[in-house]
Amino acid sequence: MPDDGSYVLVTTAYLEPGGEVDQLLRTAGLRTVFARPDDRRATGLSLRAAVADAGAVGIVAGTDPFTAEVIEASPGLRVIGRCGAGYDNVDVAAATRRGIAVTHTPGVNRRSVAEYVLGLLVSCARGIPRSVADVRAGGWSQPSGRELAGATLGVVGLGSIGRTVARLGQALGMRVVGHDPCPDAGFLTETGVESLPLEAVLATADFVTLHLALDASTRHLIDGAALRRMRPGAYLINTARGGVVDEEALADAIADGHLAGAALDVTEREPLPSDSRLRAFDNVLVTGHIAGATVQARARSGRSAAEQVVAVLSGRAPEHVVNPGWAAVRAGVR
Repeated sequence: MPDDGSYVLVTTAYLEPGGEVDQLLRTAGLRTVFARPDDRRATGLSLRAAVADAGAVGIVAGTDPFTAEVIEASPGLRVIGRCGAGYDNVDVAAATRRGIAVTHTPGVNRRSVAEYVLGLLVSCARGIPRSVADVRAGGWSQPSGRELAGATLGVVGLGSIGRTVARLGQALGMRVVGHDPCPDAGFLTETGVESLPLEAVLATADFVTLHLALDASTRHLIDGAALRRMRPGAYLINTARGGVVDEEALADAIADGHLAGAALDVTEREPLPSDSRLRAFDNVLVTGHIAGATVQARARSGRSAAEQVVAVLSGRAPEHVVNPGWAAVRAGVR
């Protein structure tokens, strides 16, 4: 691709000027502009203004909300490469109407998220955060936890992350059951993971872990009714998307003692609002959307997103496009 002055805007918080992604884009003949969240806060620049000012033909995007208004701020925009598997922060319909490809990077943080779920499982089962807080406050209580071996792990969503979590659960001696609308028959046969209806997974599992994309069919999938179906004394773990869980209903289930606790790395609103009821419970562990935040996963994600941006701008098909209709619209525009 010749250097024609085309700019790619980088808004992903963890990507650095001069880093691998910057060099990859520049080697492809593109110029880069960095407008990460901290950069914009320091200058008072809005995301829309950053997109407009750059006149970007491509964007390597993080978790910022790419609304229709933001997307339309750059008339020459051709591709948004999302770093990460989720893309619910991008108005895909608006992008498609303008012939803009939207790509993502599924699978790059599979191992990182799965290992984090393992940490949350142990934290819940052994009450580690509460013990740390107790000792820090001057205490030395020694409550009994529980072993994971012999417990039942329910995996809701058997995609690449869910399958990895299932394997880790089995390695710990857990019985694993799962639910997925289209389960991988080969995986089920190989591992012996039981595929059950969602209601049966909720009723059976001692620990339920969520690995679902957020869309109209999964928003508040875990609502009050679903939480009541869970076993008394069970734990809920969510590293998927906050909107999959009705947080008010979860607070009710914790408050009335139906659930033993929960561990959330994602919430409906991020950061978690200061008035959230979930802040009041010492058996609810909330972390700041860091399950996939490892050096290795972020390197893979940034590289994949940038490579797909370069592919689209070079006239090639991207590896993981979420709106294949963009190409027909783009052809019609031309």
